Amino acid sequence: MRSAIYLGKKNINLIETAIPKPGPKDVLIHNLNSSICGSDVAVYEHGTKTGHKISVGSKFGHEMVSEIVEVGSAVTDFRVGQRVYPYPLYAAGDPSKAGTLGGFTEYLLIKNAKLNHDLYLVPPTIPNEVAALTEPFTVATRAVKRAHPQTGDHACVYGAGTIGIAAAFALRHLGCTKVMIVDHSDYRLSLARSFGFATVYSAKENLTQKQLEYFKPGMSLGGTQANINITIDAVGVPEILQDYLDSKVVDSRIVLIGVDKADQEINLLQMIFASQAVIGSGGYRPNDVETVFEIFSENVNNIQKMVTKVLPWEKLVEGIELAANPNKALNVQVKY
Repeated sequence: MRSAIYLGKKNINLIETAIPKPGPKDVLIHNLNSSICGSDVAVYEHGTKTGHKISVGSKFGHEMVSEIVEVGSAVTDFRVGQRVYPYPLYAAGDPSKAGTLGGFTEYLLIKNAKLNHDLYLVPPTIPNEVAALTEPFTVATRAVKRAHPQTGDHACVYGAGTIGIAAAFALRHLGCTKVMIVDHSDYRLSLARSFGFATVYSAKENLTQKQLEYFKPGMSLGGTQANINITIDAVGVPEILQDYLDSKVVDSRIVLIGVDKADQEINLLQMIFASQAVIGSGGYRPNDVETVFEIFSENVNNIQKMVTKVLPWEKLVEGIELAANPNKALNVQVKY
């Protein structure tokens, strides 16, 4: 079978390895489409010291849709031919190794496979390219749920990558009536606009002015501020958190998804007076998968447009390099 092994910065080995054999309680899956995550791009471009759990010498990739090709003699939950989403935290056998599950390896052995635990059945109406986005959509959906959105809330998402746009879809699905996405990539923002989201090209447009025009002023202890109830940081730069805190919008929440390793000081008294909330969100939970499938069913045509290109597995490196360019790509996948 075809296997991609991560060997360090800009070093990936595409090799042939043996297909594993399932035991009585195991399931063998064949990956169909595998999506390239921002973490895959980060470790390819910068090495392992990026905060992402991908190690040298390991298989990697964790966003995929797969097909069951063999089941063990004691397996009753699954049958050959079913399409499944492998839930990385459990399918990898060790939650700390979710990033090395092996989306860029052709066949994977899922030990002691359980339905709606390690593997989820993909609804037949969801095409492979969309189903391969289940994992990033669960990350984004979990972050949105952490903000406890209420019907009629206003939300601003920083970052128009896959996670950011997925968060915008989840915000709308969970009741937000106004959703804005901020980014420096006009290519990605043009896609976001086609999905019905307000956008700000912050490299050239006045962010504060655009937010006030769209959201109108809200209740703030910091003067005239846009009425933004929920802020989602899918970028991970300190200025986003600081700008949020300085806004002092009463009863507002910010959820941090983007990886930011910098130490940061917070004025707790100011945050308390404004009743602001700073919330971290890492990973996903089992019930997020069901929500994501609902979002897919409502938006399947638009979400399919998020996939910029699908390349053959042999062009994985080319795919990662394309995915690294926000002015040319949003989501890139490889196909077996």
